[in-house]
Amino acid sequence: MPQRKHKPEEIVAKLRQVDVLVSQGQSVAEAVRSIGVTQFTYYWWRK
Repeated sequence: MPQRKHKPEEIVAKLRQVDVLVSQGQSVAEAVRSIGVTQFTYYWWRK
C-alpha cells in the first residue's frame, strides 16, 4: 500500500473530526479507524 502524504489542512480537519466523533460517544480507536489512518499516525499527529 503506497504511503500518502497528508497536507497540514487535511491533518487538522481529521484531528477535529476525531474529536467530534469521540465527543459523540465513539471510542478513539473507532473514530481513528473511521477517518482512515492508523492509531500510531493519529497519536503522532497529536504530538
